[in-house]
Amino acid sequence: MPRIASRMKIFKGQEEEYKRRHDELWPDLEELLHQTGISDYSIFLDESTGDLFAVLQAEDPAKLSDLPNHPVMQKWWAYMKDIMESNPDNSPVSTPLKDVFYMK
Repeated sequence: MPRIASRMKIFKGQEEEYKRRHDELWPDLEELLHQTGISDYSIFLDESTGDLFAVLQAEDPAKLSDLPNHPVMQKWWAYMKDIMESNPDNSPVSTPLKDVFYMK
């Protein structure tokens, strides 16, 4: 299954709030992610920079392009925009990361 990684950034001082919001992930958002074929999703924080590193597996990466149009995803982005770098549409500023090594 393809793995996808990206980098995002939270605002200084928002580390605990970011974790709290993800600890209380909305069930309808979690269901949407599963329905889209996303699994094994992790987000790591570099506390010295505020950089977030997200890694997930996607059954069909092409299906991810539909997520920005879904109302639940739009609502989540609006909920998160006050604690992280965001684009004008509220989506997180996200930089895709190139896969250079993987050991099973």
